Amino acid sequence: MAVPTNMSILNISGKFASNKSLSDNEASDDILRLQGMGWVKRKIIGAGTLTLAIEHFKNAEGVECINIEQTLNPGGLKTNDERVLDWMEKPKEDSVFGATIGQNRRVKAEEIEDEYLSKGWTADTLEHGLIQSRVVSDTAKSGVSWTVNQTWGIEEVNSERRYVRHMYMKGPKGEEVRGRLVYNYGELPICNLDSKPYLFIL
Repeated sequence: MAVPTNMSILNISGKFASNKSLSDNEASDDILRLQGMGWVKRKIIGAGTLTLAIEHFKNAEGVECINIEQTLNPGGLKTNDERVLDWMEKPKEDSVFGATIGQNRRVKAEEIEDEYLSKGWTADTLEHGLIQSRVVSDTAKSGVSWTVNQTWGIEEVNSERRYVRHMYMKGPKGEEVRGRLVYNYGELPICNLDSKPYLFIL
């Protein structure tokens, strides 16, 4: 399902579900494999549907924040992401991806070095700026070394405005993987960035 006509990358609050028919599933599996995820867990993820409950708001300091509750059904895998768009390095550890260090920011497309990450977006997304997520493995803790860069925005897919993520991964031996994640939108209210965030319950 397309996003509402009034939704832009300035506020992506809502509930979304992965659209496998429009996403690059093989690339997603390759990325998980290169991150060190085992075959069984990858197959569980590949067979399920990932749901995102997103709250997008500004904190008391006026900095953009994006909190995401991710749930995989069936399978029961769940993670919570709390992202602050300040480009500061933040360590994290969870049962799915292990120990990582992440950075997040809003950025103009022309500042993105990789063309795949910067192209294909709607005019309003380019005007407002993409959301960039960069995550690297905490090699000292995880024993693996990889980098995943993502850009998030609104893209026209089959003549519909969709919430989309472009991915570029560099693996432990220099492997490069690029792919796209496309999401269906679910009917949930959009919160005001200047107010307290809504809490979305799955």
